[in-house]
Amino acid sequence: MNRVLTLIGCVAVATLVAAGPVAAAEKVELKSVHMCCDGCAHEVADILGKVEGVSGVSTDKKTKSATFTAADAKVAQKALDALAEGGFHGDPGKDKGYAFKDDSGVKAGMVKALTVTGFHNSCGGCVKSFREAIKDVKGVASDTAKAKVTTAEVTGEFDAAELVKALNKAGFHVKVKQ
Repeated sequence: MNRVLTLIGCVAVATLVAAGPVAAAEKVELKSVHMCCDGCAHEVADILGKVEGVSGVSTDKKTKSATFTAADAKVAQKALDALAEGGFHGDPGKDKGYAFKDDSGVKAGMVKALTVTGFHNSCGGCVKSFREAIKDVKGVASDTAKAKVTTAEVTGEFDAAELVKALNKAGFHVKVKQ
């Protein structure tokens, strides 16, 4: 009987060793996510809900935050990448092992016009939030943002990187159209 128990114990230990360390679940709280209306909040929840390994998704339009649990940091990164693909940006905090990638393609320096694309823009509230985000960028004069259109040209004489930074801070993930 002792040999059987010893054999079972050895098999159990070998199985655990072969499986490797268990990754810890990551509780993620994103702040400053663009959510001007219930539609935006639902879209954030839908995007996160489709990422395998993500659970417990909740959004709060009032605080512009989204929370979820990711199976591990790799899944958390996939969730942020999915949000960025949907045109959303947010602040996950520092030193988490995951972050929104700077894939805008923007080059620092003064420009007279810049076309940004790929941002979430489903309603007039999104346009209002877009304009609110860029109004304090020194030198911005106008834009062509329209509801349900995910590309807009911003004109004036301003620093391109500062414009992208302002949009990201407001929860919009953008790419610069070359």
